[in-house]
Amino acid sequence: MHSSGAGQILFGMNPMWVSTIVLLVTYAVIITEKINRSTIALLGAGAMILVGVLDQEKAIKGIDFNTIGLLVGMMILVSISRRSGIFQYLAVWSAQKANASPVGILILLQICTAVLSALLDNVTTVLLVVPVTIAICRQLKAPAYPFLFAEIFASNIGGTATLIGDPPNILIGSQVGLTFNQFVVHLTPVIIVVMAVQLVMIHLVWGKSMTATAEDKARVMELSAHSTIADWLLLKQSVVVIAAVILGFIFARQLHLEPATVAMGGAAVLMMLDNWSHHGEAESKKVHETFQDVEWITIFFFVGLFVVVYGVETGGLLKMLAEKTVALTGGDLAKTGYVILWSSAVLSAIVDNIPFVATMIPLIKSMAPSFGGPDKIEALWWCLSLGACLGGNGTLIGASANLTVAGIGDREGVPFSFVTYTLYAFPMMLVSVAISHVYVWWRYF
Repeated sequence: MHSSGAGQILFGMNPMWVSTIVLLVTYAVIITEKINRSTIALLGAGAMILVGVLDQEKAIKGIDFNTIGLLVGMMILVSISRRSGIFQYLAVWSAQKANASPVGILILLQICTAVLSALLDNVTTVLLVVPVTIAICRQLKAPAYPFLFAEIFASNIGGTATLIGDPPNILIGSQVGLTFNQFVVHLTPVIIVVMAVQLVMIHLVWGKSMTATAEDKARVMELSAHSTIADWLLLKQSVVVIAAVILGFIFARQLHLEPATVAMGGAAVLMMLDNWSHHGEAESKKVHETFQDVEWITIFFFVGLFVVVYGVETGGLLKMLAEKTVALTGGDLAKTGYVILWSSAVLSAIVDNIPFVATMIPLIKSMAPSFGGPDKIEALWWCLSLGACLGGNGTLIGASANLTVAGIGDREGVPFSFVTYTLYAFPMMLVSVAISHVYVWWRYF
């Protein structure tokens, strides 16, 4: 037996089991942290091809170039705009608004991240917020890890609130025909509650013990935000281009554009403006510096992981798990919703939530006749969205924003251990899903 699109499996073995073994071995080695995760992901991708689960054409098809393009484009935008001093300016401004209190800054940055993630996509948000956070922590001599951890959660929670905030929502909205307003009406209320509870949990774990010396606070309060701007022309150019990119994201559907096109287009424009007055070697040097700032380790980790997960999807594991999940409910709408919510959360913490959601959508659609038609199963889409988006917080590999923050943190000397992150994150994720369970029970069932 061979699944459609797969190559010849070695020794005629079952492609589902072979792909599952490759996935488990890949994840197991990533968890040990003995070898760089991008190396392991690429080796896992190569193994999927070598054992015959995928051929090269299908492996390339499994790579989500929209995500890759979005990441690279935004990394370039951040790299160039950083030279103007805009992030240092935002760091000083934010710290002073919170009276240089680490606790206040932690709360402020989480709220800002959640709101921005609802209006943009969560990967773009963390790319813009994380450099600010690291700059603030360096000024206050505060540990950056709690701030970055909190922003991962805030980005995924905030992104759940709208159609454009998280890739699973984009998939659900486009394939089911749900509008931006429907996502806001049905998901934003519970997301506000989830975010409030998350703020409390972060405060209890880290915030209440955070302190800064009077000298550090005084030094921060005496800083001049305007003096941090190194290039006013580049600052204006960066603000205009980033604003245009944000508008492009908001109106992407009306413009018939994908986020990657918007991000890469904005990156190209800002790179051109940055080098407008430079020629020859100086221009070439600036371009090289810009591309060196791209988190290539994170990018190639995504490339490898996309291929590994697509191999598992092609092998049939995700489809089998989804079908068994639906069969367990016995045709009860409420039970179906709860199973979708919790299974989506747990599986999205282990496997990227995008292919899982793509697999679940046709299966949930096929259930519509037994429940009285498509309009009767709308609650199931909200269960899928809440489970997949919030479940992505459970591990470092659960969502794109997690890996993006971890990649930047590692480069800036803030290491992200897979095990340490999971020990903190998984219980917090379960709390957010439990709140969602109560919400869907109260509102729909």
